[in-house]
Amino acid sequence: MSVSAKIIDRINECEEATNGEKKPFISLEYFPPRSDEGLKNLNKRMERMRTSIEPLFSDITWGAGGSTADLTMRITKHMHETGHTTNMHLTCTNMEKDGDPKKAVYDALQECHAAGVRNIVALRGDPAEGQEEWKATEGGFSCALDLVKYIRENFGNDFGISVAGYPEGHPNAISKIENDQTLTPAEQNRCCVIDGLTYACLDADYEKELDYLKQKIDAGADFIITQMFFDADTFIAFVKDCRRKGINCPIVPGLMCINNYGGFKKMTGFCKTRVPKELAAKMDTFKDTKDDPAVKQFGIDFGIEISKKLVDSGLVPGLHFYTLNLEFVVNGILNGLGLFSKVDENADADEKTMQAVGSAWARVGDTVKSDHGVGVLKEVRADGTAVIEMNEESADGMKIVEVKKGSYNKC
Repeated sequence: MSVSAKIIDRINECEEATNGEKKPFISLEYFPPRSDEGLKNLNKRMERMRTSIEPLFSDITWGAGGSTADLTMRITKHMHETGHTTNMHLTCTNMEKDGDPKKAVYDALQECHAAGVRNIVALRGDPAEGQEEWKATEGGFSCALDLVKYIRENFGNDFGISVAGYPEGHPNAISKIENDQTLTPAEQNRCCVIDGLTYACLDADYEKELDYLKQKIDAGADFIITQMFFDADTFIAFVKDCRRKGINCPIVPGLMCINNYGGFKKMTGFCKTRVPKELAAKMDTFKDTKDDPAVKQFGIDFGIEISKKLVDSGLVPGLHFYTLNLEFVVNGILNGLGLFSKVDENADADEKTMQAVGSAWARVGDTVKSDHGVGVLKEVRADGTAVIEMNEESADGMKIVEVKKGSYNKC
């Protein structure tokens, strides 16, 4: 059995090897696809990208509510066996087993350890299907900090641990800004506008976020991978604020590749991500077009621009790409940075198979279909009942309908 190197050691070796040169390492993130065909295609893609890009490490995500636990573990082992330095996401959500709220976490860590996998991304996790708010299991973990402590208490230094950082503040710490509310310059640098409403992580909440991040590092996490962002200045300010707080570990910027208009709007809205005015205006030009190649080309151009600014800042050891299980945009960005030589225009021909497990789950704001017709999901109650605002009045004349869990689907 081969045992993986810890990523923090590889980062340190990489920094020593470059001797101050502005050549970042590259790392990649994938998610478990929904179909067997998608999994086969993903395995081929990961092998192509491993050999052509030689990423320092490769992440695989753990679905909301532990929904992909078995598949994530299977992919993790495959990645490790095929030469990746694998960084497996692990969350605290819905990890009860045999009546023990923590046993599934222990078993997952033990399985990784036995397979030779030695790197974990410790996360709280998103709400499970049908839930809008994250709730801790009684007697279980309440946050990612608990998970970091648990790994160190039970496995010592056997695992390398990375944690998430949020340059704009965690979505749960972002507030709606009232019309008469004045933002500080720092708050303005983090704020976003969604459907005409302004949101921001206020300075006091942002400081609490930084304090909590430092607790995760002090508890034993080795480095930070950030949430996606589209404003380099916001990330640069975040790194400087981390250093001010005494967070001195490597901070790796997470870069979401722009592949299509719909995905961009959905993700930035869900995460309350800051989108600079120029970027928002450009993306709006793609609103009514199905010309994804044009969007992908813009994604490459934008990715090159923001990557150069990050590297030139001297604050980043590497660039971490959220690939969305695709490669054309990633390869195009790296080509523009002089880190990749050939870009295949047909690289994403299997794109339709790259849908995530759970991507069919409906959350508030999604368009859904039920026996009453098509509408927008407005609320999901604790018992799973969904409140849907119909696009048109239902057959029985109702504009708002309530349907049971499992009786509606995301369009």
